[in-house]
Amino acid sequence: MEITAALIKELRDKTSAGMMDCKKALQEANGDINKAVDILREKGLSSVAKKSGRIASEGIVESYIHGGRIGVLVEVNTETDFVAKNDEFKSFVKDIAMQIAAVNPKYVTREEVPQDVLEHEKKVLTEQALNEGKPEKIVEKMVAGRLEKFYEEIVLLDQKFIKDPDVKVQDLLNNISAKIGEKISVRRFVRYEVGEGLEKREEDFAEEVAKQIGQ
Repeated sequence: MEITAALIKELRDKTSAGMMDCKKALQEANGDINKAVDILREKGLSSVAKKSGRIASEGIVESYIHGGRIGVLVEVNTETDFVAKNDEFKSFVKDIAMQIAAVNPKYVTREEVPQDVLEHEKKVLTEQALNEGKPEKIVEKMVAGRLEKFYEEIVLLDQKFIKDPDVKVQDLLNNISAKIGEKISVRRFVRYEVGEGLEKREEDFAEEVAKQIGQ
């Protein structure tokens, strides 16, 4: 894949690494910008990596209510109270709250997914692939690919950003962190939806069915 100047600039904007370092990382990653970010972080060349060891203990708790039916509280941390008052940072946190309301993630990071949940999903995906008649030698690769989609559904930082599906939430976080110059982390969230976990009364269900069939 051709490593264009635009691609190098995009990686530099994400990481604040040097131009030549960005070019080398992209070449090593065969043009995959997300892999290139990881390469720079592993080498300690990314500003995101340099911030990772610092403590983000300030920040804000943001709330978002959608239509009176979905409510979200999210805590996003920064290193200083000064940045927590920054309008661009506040806008980012509001976007995160809206993302949680719209897409309903279960966890912030992959590391938070319980091992038993992950093992169960792997088992289901493996059975699916085998039932599709796929050869066992490629089942493992198929499961790995489908696990990525599973993470995109339930992990906030792996999800596609609702305002720009070409960008993941992790990319959004990296960009704001690089721009502001501080470590930023989504610590926790809670999401409520009216009626969630409750069974509808039988008469309500019957009424809904009647409406659907025109009675």
